[in-house]
Amino acid sequence: MVRIASWNVNSVKARLPNVLDWLKQASPDVVLLQEIKCQDDGFPLFEFEAAGYRAAVHGQKSYNGVAILAKHPITDVVRGLPEPANLDAPNDEQARYIEASVAGFRVASIYLPNGNPAPGDKYDYKLRWMRRLVTHAKGLLDSGQPVVLAGDYNVCPTDDDVYAPANWSMDALCRPESRALFRELCHLGLTEAFRSLHPEAGRYTFWDYQAGAWQRDNGLRIDHVLLSPQAADRLIACDIDKGPRAQEKASDHTPIWVDLA
Repeated sequence: MVRIASWNVNSVKARLPNVLDWLKQASPDVVLLQEIKCQDDGFPLFEFEAAGYRAAVHGQKSYNGVAILAKHPITDVVRGLPEPANLDAPNDEQARYIEASVAGFRVASIYLPNGNPAPGDKYDYKLRWMRRLVTHAKGLLDSGQPVVLAGDYNVCPTDDDVYAPANWSMDALCRPESRALFRELCHLGLTEAFRSLHPEAGRYTFWDYQAGAWQRDNGLRIDHVLLSPQAADRLIACDIDKGPRAQEKASDHTPIWVDLA
């Protein structure tokens, strides 16, 4: 069995003690990190190696940044979402995507743009990025590999995934265009692991720091694990670990994980 987790840590340096504690307790085989907020040479590689993890990093100063941690060798690393030839997209300087082969799976850590305020330039960028991801995912699915695309998608797929749907209906995370592109991604043949096993509403991965959102459980489910058919056939379990969100100096996100045979 392989356990693969995804976690937007909202600054790996600021949350390092929390992340190391969670790695020791949960002991996932692979961890896909988002929003590390540091350049490659500033990533705390020594500390993670001491905890038993190799690392591949695609960082950016002060913003964004993604990484893969693994107890297994990490090979064939791709940094940055490849530019589709059929889309008129400029070179993307934002560090939001890293992909590699680990433990028999092709995995990607994804930090999809937030897109607010919407409408606007930031929302247009979000939609372009999602279209690029759809195009790239088609190629990954065509390869026949077991693929895991996980991370902070910054999309609440349905009203069941947001604590106050009416208040969020025009937010970039819940707008119909964002949801339509997320469905398009899933309809390529990807399985949304958590929802396939947990149909209940009101399960969240993110709680804002403001207005007592954590204490009130005013959350959003925006962190997702998508599986190719070859990976979905091996799905044993998927769940959200709320424990890290309750810690001091916590990230506003909490880990989501899958167990694959």
